[in-house]
Amino acid sequence: MKFRKKVLLICIVASCLPIITLGGMWYYQIQDSLVARENENLSEALNQSILNIDYKLNNYVNIINQIVWNDEIKNGLTAEYNNNFEMYKFYNDTLAPLLVTPPTLQTDIDSITIYTDNQMNPYGQLLRPLTDINQNSWFDSIMDSNQPNLIASSDDETFKLIYKIFDESRTFNNIVQMEINYQQFFASMPSLFEEDYGVVIFDNDKKPVYSYETFSDTNLAGQFPSSKLVEDKDSLESDFVLQQAELPSYGWTVYLYRPTDIISAATLPMRITVVLVIFLSIAIMAVSIYLLAKVVVRPLEKLSKNMEKIEKGDLTVSVFNSGTDEIGNLIKQFGNMVNKLNDMIDQVYKSKIAQQEYEMKALQAQINPHFFYNSLSLINSKAIMAEQEDISQMAQHLSTFYRTTLNKGRSIVEVEKELENVISYINIQQLMHSNSFDVYYELDKSVYHYIMLNLLLQPLVENAINHGIDHKESSDRGKLIIKLKKIENTLEFSVIDNGAGIDPTKLQSILTTKTEGYGVRNVHNRVQLYYGSSYGLTYESEMGHYTKVTLVIPIVHGEEQ
Repeated sequence: MKFRKKVLLICIVASCLPIITLGGMWYYQIQDSLVARENENLSEALNQSILNIDYKLNNYVNIINQIVWNDEIKNGLTAEYNNNFEMYKFYNDTLAPLLVTPPTLQTDIDSITIYTDNQMNPYGQLLRPLTDINQNSWFDSIMDSNQPNLIASSDDETFKLIYKIFDESRTFNNIVQMEINYQQFFASMPSLFEEDYGVVIFDNDKKPVYSYETFSDTNLAGQFPSSKLVEDKDSLESDFVLQQAELPSYGWTVYLYRPTDIISAATLPMRITVVLVIFLSIAIMAVSIYLLAKVVVRPLEKLSKNMEKIEKGDLTVSVFNSGTDEIGNLIKQFGNMVNKLNDMIDQVYKSKIAQQEYEMKALQAQINPHFFYNSLSLINSKAIMAEQEDISQMAQHLSTFYRTTLNKGRSIVEVEKELENVISYINIQQLMHSNSFDVYYELDKSVYHYIMLNLLLQPLVENAINHGIDHKESSDRGKLIIKLKKIENTLEFSVIDNGAGIDPTKLQSILTTKTEGYGVRNVHNRVQLYYGSSYGLTYESEMGHYTKVTLVIPIVHGEEQ
């Protein structure tokens, strides 16, 4: 792909991404905001309805409690009458005033009836034999309950509040039934919104008590599967905005819903405007970027043609540009480079190449590890023949040390080889120090097969011996501890000595101070360059007691390298 096309493509992609991202967020934010606002409206309307229903029910319960806990009613229903006059007196003076007054004052109460199994004469709709209702499915549960019970059905639109009258003597069974006007009780539900909503109420047995819906689109009528509210409510949330509230005192659940399509339709003009603005912005940007790329790339195309001529060996090309921007400066510098290149080829370049070739061959001749190893092998043999065990060990340790140090010119070694290098160095130091210090190894051999940079540990051990153990002032023997363990996805090497320690002021700058030779600063920088800034060396020390340096590197497998 040509540079012009690359510039054009990169600029278009880089510019379109934020536009599309912001436009997309705006596009969906409109929908989400309206859905959130609709949820708030539904929640508010639903809470108001719940408060209204709860107020009515509490009012009904208060009325029926005045009947259930009225001692005159209890005594009258459990008494044994000698004649009809006494019974009529109870009806007229006690029963009728209590049962007739509430329906007269509140139009949503149709009637209040007491059912009893006492052998009393029926008294219109105010007093009926218990056999009139004992065949109902809810009868047994009412008799076992000590609380008011709501019996409602959306099928026949009936609503009853039933309460058993508690009889201490348990001579007779008496039940008060309040017939409530179904439509008046739920009169607030059809007026929650003007249109396009539905409401469903379930009792504590998950049976529908009330349902209502109204939609301007007739195709939506009957499309809400209310049975799924009990079985799988989550499956409805993609098509409907749904709110739920509880009537805690009686175990009823109220659901209020509106189709999401209606909300989407309200935002359609706004979303179309957003899409048009996005496409128009992209089109204007594409044209602008095309013209910009053409202006920017044209001088580079001329420069490219001149470079092709130089590539073919024509160094007489003259490059000119009157611009003062970066590209103009680049072309001028290229022209200067061509002129200097001619001089270099004629005067310096060929002789320098020949000189470097000779120097390289001389350096390669000097670095001959086989000669070095053979020499050490010969020293080892002579030492064995002369029964000089120390010299033999020194030769063997030197051979191992330099073999692992040179590593055939490679900078990557296995962990095991790096440890061999350090152990050889420590053995040499022990011979040089007449075994005046002890060495302890705590090494996890399961990590030996991983790979790492070479020559990371030897400078740390060298410092521990030369600047720590050699300068200790206490009389106890020097001690050097080498540790290796695996921590999650890293390897942690520790070199600990019981030497002189490090001054706190020097400890703060030990990894930033430049020293002669290959010091800890070089190790730290090398690790961070190769593995990243989160790895490297850390120090802790106490003057006169110990110094601990920790090297942390990531685990690297051989196949990864």
